[in-house]
Amino acid sequence: GLSPRGKVVEGRFQAHREGFGFLIPDDPNLPDIFLGKKDVRDLMHRDRLALHLGKKGRRGEEGERRVEVLERASRRVVGYFREGPKHDFVFPEDPRQFHDLRIAKKSTGGAKENQLVLAEITRYPTSTEAAEGRILKVLGDPDDPRLDAEIIIYKYDLPEAFPEKALAEAAALPETVSRETISRRRDLRELNFFTVDGDKARDFDDAVALKRLKNGNFKLWVSIADVSHYVREGSALDDEAFRRGTSVYFPERALPMLPPKLSNGICSLNPREDRLTMTVEMDFDGAGSLRKADFFPSIIHSKARLTYTLVKKVLAEEKPEPAEVSPAVAKDLRTMAELCRLIRARRMAKGSIDFDLPEPEIVLDIQGKIEEIVRADRHLGHQLIEEFMIVSNEAVARFLSEKEAPALNRVHEPPEAGKIEAFAEFLAHLGYSFPMKEKLRPGVFQRILNGVRGKAEEKPVNYLLLRSMKQARYTEKALGHFALGKKHYLHFTSPIRRYPDLIVHRILKEVLKSGSLTEKRKNRWMTKLPSLAEQSSARERVAMEAEREIVDRKKIQFMRDKVGEEFNGYISAVVAFGVFVELEEFFIEDLVHLTRLPRDRYRFLETKHTLQGEHTRQTFRLGDRVRVRVDAANLERKRIDFSLIQ
Repeated sequence: GLSPRGKVVEGRFQAHREGFGFLIPDDPNLPDIFLGKKDVRDLMHRDRLALHLGKKGRRGEEGERRVEVLERASRRVVGYFREGPKHDFVFPEDPRQFHDLRIAKKSTGGAKENQLVLAEITRYPTSTEAAEGRILKVLGDPDDPRLDAEIIIYKYDLPEAFPEKALAEAAALPETVSRETISRRRDLRELNFFTVDGDKARDFDDAVALKRLKNGNFKLWVSIADVSHYVREGSALDDEAFRRGTSVYFPERALPMLPPKLSNGICSLNPREDRLTMTVEMDFDGAGSLRKADFFPSIIHSKARLTYTLVKKVLAEEKPEPAEVSPAVAKDLRTMAELCRLIRARRMAKGSIDFDLPEPEIVLDIQGKIEEIVRADRHLGHQLIEEFMIVSNEAVARFLSEKEAPALNRVHEPPEAGKIEAFAEFLAHLGYSFPMKEKLRPGVFQRILNGVRGKAEEKPVNYLLLRSMKQARYTEKALGHFALGKKHYLHFTSPIRRYPDLIVHRILKEVLKSGSLTEKRKNRWMTKLPSLAEQSSARERVAMEAEREIVDRKKIQFMRDKVGEEFNGYISAVVAFGVFVELEEFFIEDLVHLTRLPRDRYRFLETKHTLQGEHTRQTFRLGDRVRVRVDAANLERKRIDFSLIQ
């Protein structure tokens, strides 16, 4: 699948802690390309590269390939300060940054042994010379959980403070909606709109309202914050939103895409405030089938700010206090739940994959330490909002497609044939058959998931299928969303926290204003969309990595006082050097190394996701239930070590 010899492949370098890595090509149709230790001597994790493929010789011959650094990903490094006789050093906190920085004695900034520091790279590594740097800031004790967010912000170079120009533009915005602006919009303030979000949410992108018609049909309004009215294309606010791409959420704080004046103020659909929105008005028949969709700029007045906890009470008929939920809102919620079930049933019947994987919820104390890790509550209230957002996103995507307008699509491509073959082989070992001759549709996978529901193999099958899937991304091409079973799909419902949604709002407004786009306007958008898609996808991946890593740090800190204790778990992955075990109680996963399994010589049966002892014939297979002891929780090594008890 590689490009022909003589070609150049561009992409990102993904380093491995052992000193090698992979080029992840920009072209999603190309495979990842292995780079050995000789190739990566002057590279750093996430650098942009150009790999020149030689014209002659067999792969692997000297001089066949040449790696060129196009853009350095890191200007700064977070690491551990170590003193040396002639020079001091910074050992990167991220093991994938396998180049240590040499620090001159005069450039230590007062750092002390083993403190975490922020260092600037003054010279990048070469094949013969070490990287050099200087200390910019002493962060402090590596074990201080209050440093976690700061470490991740520096490590991923996440934007924190907003530029002065952007803040000035935000400060100049009105705090209320003018009568003149209201007069140019459809007035929906009399409708019973409300928002439903998590307990800790501070910005509210979407509000919903519903009416049951006399003929038994439903009319649903989904109104989304009209961020594009305030964030103008080419403004300082727009430039900064593009640079950030998305809001980033940590357990104790958030890095918003827009300044708080917008994200928590004039753009947020706060209760009992007039707010500008873009509305999708949808008519459903009594069976939950969408019959008509209309789109228009509007103004709403949210009657209530609900939480998922309150919605759960209402739908469980627990009768919350009237001060919490009015009778009118409670009545509409119950009707919405009815419509939600109908829409969801239709979506699943058409073929849509519904992964049933538990999500952890982290509870922190005031020092930033984890008090407990619990299973996040998922119920009909969550499904209600999810279904209404999915159907709105699809409706906008279909509308723009019918108008032959460009769009920033949210695509999820079908999995690769090799991944499906491996998944089918694993299923066969569990006694399930996969219809390889049948056309690859999401409904095929959902039938498998339905078949294992409630059984011992449910978790491993869900996890392995998820790992077999491609990552969703943004593109100007309408490639469809495989997992949802949608031919047309995009993101429209979260413009406060996602830049692609803001772009979709702008395109939709242009189409609504004139009925269609001129060829000149189409070409303008088609020229802009590829770079917008690439940036949005890249920023989403960075945000996901950062959010995942800060949670991992918290988990390691949480397990430190549990060294020596035993827990039940199950094998969540099998690799050549051991098995990964996820604890049932805490949703924490890490390694049981081969050396901590019963003494034997083990064979790694990759397609069976199994380790098998040659002498004892004892096997360790994906999904097996085990009991483990916590041997160590090391923040510097990013590892929790388990050993097998039973």
